[in-house]
Amino acid sequence: MAKTDATVEELVGMIERSELRLPEMQRGYVWKATRVRDLFDSLYRGYPSGSILVWETDEKVATQAFAVNQRESQYKTTRLLLDGQQRLTSLSAVIRGEPIHVRGRKKPIEILFNLDHPENLCVVTEVNEETNTDEEGVSAEMPDSTEDEIQNRFNQMAFVVSSRNLELRPEWVKVTDVFKSDSDVEFLKRAGIKNFDDPRYEKYSQRLKRLRNIRKYTYRIDILERDLSYEEVTEIFVRVNSLGAKLRGSDLALAQITARWRGSLEIFQSFQNQCRQYGFDFDLVVFLKTLIVLASGQSRFNTIGKFLMDELKSAWEESKQAIEYAINFLKMNVGIDSPALLSSYHLLIVVAYWGHIRKYNILPDESHQFRTWLLLVNAKGRYSRGSSESLLDQDIAILRDGGGPKELIDRLRLQVGRLDISVEELEGRNQRSSLFKMMFLAFRSNGAMDWYTQLKIALDHKGTQHQLQFHHIFPKAILKKKSIPDREIDDIANLAFIAGKTNRKISHKPPSEYLSPIIKNSGTRLFETQCIPTESKLLEIENYKLFLSERRKLIVKRLNQFLGTEEHSIEQSQSNKVE
Repeated sequence: MAKTDATVEELVGMIERSELRLPEMQRGYVWKATRVRDLFDSLYRGYPSGSILVWETDEKVATQAFAVNQRESQYKTTRLLLDGQQRLTSLSAVIRGEPIHVRGRKKPIEILFNLDHPENLCVVTEVNEETNTDEEGVSAEMPDSTEDEIQNRFNQMAFVVSSRNLELRPEWVKVTDVFKSDSDVEFLKRAGIKNFDDPRYEKYSQRLKRLRNIRKYTYRIDILERDLSYEEVTEIFVRVNSLGAKLRGSDLALAQITARWRGSLEIFQSFQNQCRQYGFDFDLVVFLKTLIVLASGQSRFNTIGKFLMDELKSAWEESKQAIEYAINFLKMNVGIDSPALLSSYHLLIVVAYWGHIRKYNILPDESHQFRTWLLLVNAKGRYSRGSSESLLDQDIAILRDGGGPKELIDRLRLQVGRLDISVEELEGRNQRSSLFKMMFLAFRSNGAMDWYTQLKIALDHKGTQHQLQFHHIFPKAILKKKSIPDREIDDIANLAFIAGKTNRKISHKPPSEYLSPIIKNSGTRLFETQCIPTESKLLEIENYKLFLSERRKLIVKRLNQFLGTEEHSIEQSQSNKVE
């Protein structure tokens, strides 16, 4: 195996010119922006950053595009990148200022550099710059941190993922802008440096130079021999990426499949795009796992090696039909019209396998029971209560051995105990809970609408004015002034579903102020459909905890009605009273 060296600048140029290409065995780009941040921080400090593995071959092999733009290839010899895709794609995106193409969308990676970072590396408690923001644009992460504490943590870092607030600070500069210019003038002026006598002039200039020198960072490149076969190179790829568990099992399975079934990645991606048009944008792992389940009756990827190519092709054709059935069942029979409403993609796989093994000949009662099971699993978060693969295999085994939804429900009852939803299950939950998804489904089936436009709540409303957002009934700003902890502010009993324009119209008004005009014009039905109590005393800030308690009771009642577990809930309650 030959070895050579190349700088970051040279490698980025090779990607731009299509001199480096990706074999179809490679997974797509998966890094989060925080990983890119850490990569730049490591290179800035001169830390080791691994090596690059390449295979030069004259063999005609199927390739795929990088997640960044490349020119049309003019090279006869194919130089395939086997290890280093995530690093080099990230470097190319930031240094060239190119957006990343991920699952049909373009997304820029913007990293900021702190000109005034500490001289020495500080150990900083992890700061998650990629937090999900709520409808008011306020981070829902780090519940016990004040804005000043968060800012102080950022100030200890040399690189962060860009945010609106930090972009406005003069000592923070965009890394891409620094690489696009060899002059420091713009950055120094923005930082308030007016002359050479400013003590910051030399420090900032040296730091900008050091940042640009990342382009000169040298990677070692290991080059595999030309006479290796594609199958042997695939085996090397699998072994290299198995060390340290860099890749998921699905990624390694994909490599093995594409080694035997040339051009299969394009076939998988074509169906993936088709499902995206249906409104179900899934990672390839969903399709590969469904293929394995249909081919073997279990979900473990380590069985992939025993199947012949013709068997894989046949299983794939069956998988497509099964997945389409599952999507139709979820949308039409259950009302789940987006993956965002699923607590786990394993649910789709079980539905697909059920349809397949029953040869799509389903009895009405069985369909109704399966819908009930699916909603209960979605509400209880079954696949997050242990090894998701083991739990999935349990459910697949029930169906494989002739069982049906009744047996699946019995298995779920063994796992979670009671099937109905209790008030205690809602306490302390936020918008990331599977119960929050179920609240949306239950409210929508109850006729919930936006409070001003009267549009039924939906995930696919067109136009930013009407796009659905979750709204804090008691606004964050008001609750924060009362020193209420964020975990109580973000409690799902304080959240409702309304349109963006309505949300902005309400802004930070207390519910005691904004609910009255709506009730006067439209009555209380709009709030009843979302289980929001409207008694005046409950809308006072002093009674916030009482409001949460009362709304939880209403939500639980509605969820159990929706799930068909209301009767069980009543029986359980009566039993508790007797005891």
